Amino acid sequence: MTQAHDGLGGSMEFPPPIEQPNIFPLSWESHTAKLEEIWASAQKEYWDPARLPWDSLRPEQMSPTEREAVAYWFSLLSVFDASAPPVFATALVHAYEIHEEDPVRRAFFSITRDEQNHEIVCGKAISLLTPGAPLDYEPQSELGRRAKRNVEWLYHNGARYWNGYKKAVPRYSMAVLFSSFLMGEVASATLFQYMFNHTTIPVFKEAFRAIGRDEGRHMAICLSLMERDYPKISDEDRSIVTKQIRAGYVFLSGVLFEPPSDFWDLPEDFISTQREIEEVARAAGLGVATYDEKLENWRQAMLNVKGVLERYDIPFPAIPEVGISGEEVTDVNWDEIIPVF
Repeated sequence: MTQAHDGLGGSMEFPPPIEQPNIFPLSWESHTAKLEEIWASAQKEYWDPARLPWDSLRPEQMSPTEREAVAYWFSLLSVFDASAPPVFATALVHAYEIHEEDPVRRAFFSITRDEQNHEIVCGKAISLLTPGAPLDYEPQSELGRRAKRNVEWLYHNGARYWNGYKKAVPRYSMAVLFSSFLMGEVASATLFQYMFNHTTIPVFKEAFRAIGRDEGRHMAICLSLMERDYPKISDEDRSIVTKQIRAGYVFLSGVLFEPPSDFWDLPEDFISTQREIEEVARAAGLGVATYDEKLENWRQAMLNVKGVLERYDIPFPAIPEVGISGEEVTDVNWDEIIPVF
């Protein structure tokens, strides 16, 4: 307890300083006008997954293998999109604890809310096509049996990522966090634009259109914060950003390309099974990219991220898997990765 003169000849008692990090004391400072504009856009563009044309989906007109293949793709997507709400909710709490300006906190809130919609789409699609899936579902085909096994491996790796993320968030500056978030948003914007253009199933086409718009807005949030923070980023953080981008490539390749062995703990036949599943899903009308298309899409996405980092003289990591040269990164701590979707 402290005492201070009240200016009227007396004194008042005040509480002791609040131990940090803590969400208190609250304040509502606003310094980044661009984030206010994006918040207004998020309010205007908010959409309800329940209003998508789910009635147009006719599972009975698909074979069991087709239903299982399309549901598998949404289960794969759920490793990233269904983990995003708690990921950004954690970042939202962190933003309060470090007393970020109010528009930054609202930005995290808007992303969390959007990602909840994306999770709902995953869950609804899986439930309609394969009730009880991904784990409480009895496969109707041999491919479906292998798909269910694959999903269990995907969730195993997702759990490892989540444990690392929880430990990593308090350790890094907001500048480092947003480099990882940007990686996820560029990747997802690339994915959903492609899916929207190539999917012939009406409800999924409409869903990908809405999700892609959200991801573009999330990317704008990341770029705005990078414009604010990167001109004064420290040399230590520059090095960390380079490592996080490499880690982001490896983690997000699980859905954008094919999971590398650097981080992913998978059985030998995982990728061959997934390729077979994707071929069936593609034939059923889900716009899944071919191997060559994935390679080119992912390469272009990485070049876009590289272009952003070059504005701030931050070295880009070598990604030889997609033909991009850069700084060799060999000491990534895979238990403390930050990339999100």
